Amino acid sequence: MMGTVHVVGAGLAGLSAAVSLAERGRRVVLHEAAKQAGGRCRSYYDPSLGLTIDNGNHLLLSGNADALGFMRTVGAPADALTGPDEAAFDFADLKTGERWQLRPNAGRLPWWILSRARRVPGSRARDYLAPLGILKAASGKADGAGGTIGQSMACEGLLYERLWNPVLLAALNTDPRESDVGLAATILRETLGAGGSACRPLVAVAGLSAAFVDPAVAYLEGKGAEIRFGRRLRGLGFGAGRIDRLDFTDEPVELAADDSVVLALPPWVAAELLPGLAAPQSFRSIVNAHFAVVPKPGRPLVLGVVNGLTEWLFAYPDRYSVTISGADRLLDVPREDLARQIWGEIAKLDCLAPELPSWQIVKEKRATFAATPAEAARRAKAVTAQTNLVLAGDWTATGLPSTIEGAIRSGKTAALALMCDPALGRGAA
Repeated sequence: MMGTVHVVGAGLAGLSAAVSLAERGRRVVLHEAAKQAGGRCRSYYDPSLGLTIDNGNHLLLSGNADALGFMRTVGAPADALTGPDEAAFDFADLKTGERWQLRPNAGRLPWWILSRARRVPGSRARDYLAPLGILKAASGKADGAGGTIGQSMACEGLLYERLWNPVLLAALNTDPRESDVGLAATILRETLGAGGSACRPLVAVAGLSAAFVDPAVAYLEGKGAEIRFGRRLRGLGFGAGRIDRLDFTDEPVELAADDSVVLALPPWVAAELLPGLAAPQSFRSIVNAHFAVVPKPGRPLVLGVVNGLTEWLFAYPDRYSVTISGADRLLDVPREDLARQIWGEIAKLDCLAPELPSWQIVKEKRATFAATPAEAARRAKAVTAQTNLVLAGDWTATGLPSTIEGAIRSGKTAALALMCDPALGRGAA
């Protein structure tokens, strides 16, 4: 009889691992230190706004196969993600006042770059060949082995400032010039390189919890999984090449001979629990701003903004929200100063009253690992030296940066490692 799998951490990586295991008939116990699941990708009620918001704005793409597959498995509502019928990205330049829409065609052959109406104003078709340097440098390379984006393409000029920099910065949460070329190549291959059908923008308008977390919890409960909240793991019991005990703050859990563990925790926590673990050590922050103002009708759901503090402006039904990536420089800036500057930009873009409405600023200091070659090389694989222990998390070696897609992929990878590795005595899935 197959033993129990203890999944520690109920963020998206842990939920993904638990769902993959439960889907294949495994008995799962999910442990979470917080009082709710979701980790960094969840919704909560903010009393200062009087609204339910996400703790971070997230944009998915139609090429995010693992994230979309996860949603189908757990039975997420069909309208959980909202987006245009085709790949279309609206942009505005705060400095010049220009607005445009980038519209890649659906197929892999990028004929759209030949159409002025579909590309960035002032750009030429040949300018769009610059990322080929990224793909060439990363070809056949492992994470971190291909150097930086800055060594592979020219990080300057109109198209870089109006397209490649905002897109790569949002995906990597690190200055593209110093970011790992392998991570960038994976993003390009799976989205824009796969054609417009793979890069249609999708937003969880009703919240990340409604799209990902709540359906996953309901699915697990329906499969008989046990979910235990308020359980913080403070230590592991090491046996002969395996983990034989989980030391939680309330009580220890002794593991049977055929029990196993998925550790789906932040890298700094995992490194404390597993001495010598290879894990990222440098991180980048993200700042999100929310304003309790109903957006004007007809404005884009997502607007990329250049030449401003604002980078991506989301128009939710009940609020404006802004995301600023690679935001270490803003951590010491007073929150109200940030709110006033960001709102001033929104007011300019949408011709709104300049008076500051109800607002909230959320600074996440360690939002993602720094997507540099050095940090990419520190990412651990799912399997560990302990035969019944595997790792999950967007910081593990998924080949992707810290994204929802990467987190969910890591959970699937961890689950398959447990079920398919003969050394674990589980047999094939």
